[in-house]
Amino acid sequence: MSSRPVIRAVVFDLDGLMLNTEDIFELAGVELMARRGLEMTDTIRHGMMGRRPVEAFTVLRDLTGLTDSLEDLMMETKVLFASLAENRLAMMPGLLEVFDLLDARKLPRAVATSSPRTYMTHLLEKFNLLHRIDFTLTAEDVAHGKPHPEIYLKAAEMHGVDPAEMLVLEDSETGTRAAAAAGAYIVSVPSRHTDFGDFSMSRLRISSLLDEQLHDLLK
Repeated sequence: MSSRPVIRAVVFDLDGLMLNTEDIFELAGVELMARRGLEMTDTIRHGMMGRRPVEAFTVLRDLTGLTDSLEDLMMETKVLFASLAENRLAMMPGLLEVFDLLDARKLPRAVATSSPRTYMTHLLEKFNLLHRIDFTLTAEDVAHGKPHPEIYLKAAEMHGVDPAEMLVLEDSETGTRAAAAAGAYIVSVPSRHTDFGDFSMSRLRISSLLDEQLHDLLK
């Protein structure tokens, strides 16, 4: 990096970035498809990744020809997720360290997720994180889901900063594209679920929130 950016606010994606929910959704998706004699392929996973539930399951139906209603597919997945998450859900490595760095600099922070509000709230409260976040934006708060930039433009407005002064942490190409279109400073943290994507629009690509390059940005 040629020069240190001015970072006045930070926005986190949720799934796969703060929590290991993508591991659990992978298992739920495999079971959902197996019940129908189908396989959860990489093409399906990639098409669903980072999108709001209705959009994600529309992709699933389009690619598989399933005739189940979107509501039934989402409810079945919700039940599967809850069962599988009971003993598997965890924070991603380095998350608390990043929060501590933000606290030290008194940097405001938000969550901008494609997931529903009730789901997000439950997860953040489960790990005692909600009180450490200034505000949250969810699927219900925007007309257009990622990769549209609306959610990140709204986050910058609510933070009261220029998008270029807002650090966005994302794990998916879909979310990274949304942040890039908004003009944010992006650090992408792809996992094994998302590292197939194009992250060329990121300012920095790292393998985990423990990366010292990220910590240096926040110090």
